[in-house]
Amino acid sequence: MSALPLVLEPETPDDAAAIQHLNERVFGPGRFARTAYRIRERADPDPSLSFVARVGTLMVGAVAMTPVVIGAAKALLLGPLIVEPVFRSQGIGEALVARSLDAAKAKGWKLVILVGDEPYYARVGFKRVPAGRILLPGPVDPDRLLYCELEAGALQAAEGEARPV
Repeated sequence: MSALPLVLEPETPDDAAAIQHLNERVFGPGRFARTAYRIRERADPDPSLSFVARVGTLMVGAVAMTPVVIGAAKALLLGPLIVEPVFRSQGIGEALVARSLDAAKAKGWKLVILVGDEPYYARVGFKRVPAGRILLPGPVDPDRLLYCELEAGALQAAEGEARPV
């Protein structure tokens, strides 16, 4: 028996229901209480920066990027990053994030932020935001607020509250 290859492709409107079900299974109702959701509930992700992962016809992961403004600087909020639990630890999440970052850089974006675990996201270039530099509309563990510069020095222009565009 041969292994089915992982395919990363742009999200389409037809993927919306499957992504919603995957999000429900992975994060449950607690996802609505997360601070990053406060931004996502008021802004739509950029579909050109949102991708899904499939093994055969089965959707096993998804990632989205939502435009935000931090002070006067434009940036993206990465997430949610969702991977079907039985497919975790196989590089799917990392591949989705890398694909989104490449697409964002190609479109001229300079900065991406997220709330997540630094050891995981450091593998794709994320670092901890200096304390107090970026605020989100709700409580966030400052050790989990991360950034990735797609252009060197981009963080310098971003200071203040991140809000939807």
